[in-house]
Order: sequence, then C-alpha cells, then structure tokens
Amino acid sequence: MKGEIIINRPIIGILTNLLITEGSVFPGMERTYVNYDYVQAIMMVGAVPILLPVISDEQCIRKQIELVDGLLLSGGCDINPLRYNEEPCKELEFIFPEVDEHQLAAARIATGLGKPMLGICRGTQVLNVAFGGTLYQDVLQVPTSIKHTQKTQRYVPGHTVNIVQDTILSRIFNKKVILTNSFHHQAVKDIASGFIVNARAEDGVIEGIERPGDIFTVGIQWHPEMMAGKYPEMLNIFKQFIAAAEATVR
Repeated sequence: MKGEIIINRPIIGILTNLLITEGSVFPGMERTYVNYDYVQAIMMVGAVPILLPVISDEQCIRKQIELVDGLLLSGGCDINPLRYNEEPCKELEFIFPEVDEHQLAAARIATGLGKPMLGICRGTQVLNVAFGGTLYQDVLQVPTSIKHTQKTQRYVPGHTVNIVQDTILSRIFNKKVILTNSFHHQAVKDIASGFIVNARAEDGVIEGIERPGDIFTVGIQWHPEMMAGKYPEMLNIFKQFIAAAEATVR
C-alpha cells in the first residue's frame, strides 16, 4: 500500500546549474548543483524531485522532460543577452551559455509535451526568453527601481508585490498584496507572446508571468522555496504546481 502511494506521486524534474569549483582539490571543475531548498519544497508538497543535469543533446533533453510530470526551472546566473538580441551592458554578471542552452530547450520541449512548469527567479526569465521575451540586464535600468537584492537571511520578506487579479497567482494567494524575499538583479522587460504579467513590485518591475491556458505555466521572481519554512502560504505555489503535474500521472 505504501509503495503504491509513492508510485502515484508526480515526479518533478528540477533544472540544475553548473558550479565552477574554487579552492578545492580540483579547482576549475564544473559540478552539477541546485540549492537544496528546491528539493525540500517539492518533498513538502508530496511530490518526488529528481535533478536534471545540464546537457546539450536535444534528443536527450527531450527524454529528460518525457520522464517527468512537471518541470521546475530554478534560479542561477545571468542569461546571455545575445539570446534575446541585445549586447551585454556593463552591469551584466556571470553567464553560462551551456546552462542557457539546456534550460531554454527544456522549456520549449516541456511546452510541446504539455508539461506543467514553474519558473523561480532566473527560471521566470528563462520562460520569458524561451518564448521571445527580453530582460532588463540589470534592474538599475529601471530609473525608479527599489532594492531587489536584499542583504538579509534568505527567508526574510524584502519588499511588497502587487498581484494582478484574475490570474493563476491571484487564485493561489487570494490577496492583492503579498510580501516576498528578493534576490535578483535581472528582470523581465518585454513579455513573451502568449504570456501575461501576474505580479509587479511597487516600482513597476515585473515579479511574475504566466501563460493562460490548460497547462500550468507560471513564473515568479522571488524564492518561495526559501520562505516556505517560515511562511507556509508560500507552499501554495508548489501545491498548485503539483496538482497540475498530478493530472499528467497515469
């Protein structure tokens, strides 16, 4: 009975990043990694997390996505602006083209296969760029921007976010304003075709996007996985994502 319950749990693929080691026995080695908070959040809502390493073969990427019931696009380094036809500005930070290639392909393949997706921080930006949108390479390009990279513990709310009504996100929170943490210096600029804005900071910076339709596709700029232990309402995002993934379980 217990084994049967586990089998029926949805499997969530978490897109990973590459980490270049420094000061170790093997300096310069690239390692697959993702922050453990993502794994914990998926476990907390009853799903099974698996990590999807960065690869370049598109057929293998397709197989990765076929094996999961939902795709979580995690945070990470900056996206190469050449991916959305812009030259790099001086505020651009570290980029990893191999990670971009894998994650952009994974997002497009997941859409083609009808897999639910949740983008977090960089993951939101990947969703936007994958389908034709652009980014602010640094939020300082928004003249009136507030502080979006907080200097405090990761679970602490950093600023308010205004939720756009009649969106998936508004149904998840049932509030007009929420408090979120904030650890990003890039943000969505021109929104991808087929997507809508579901949240904005007080300075107008886009804090979330989603694609209306039958397949759950939501991106948020903050880190609910870091807040969930102190603020359980942040688990509601994952619960809705997992509910959508459950519908794909046979």
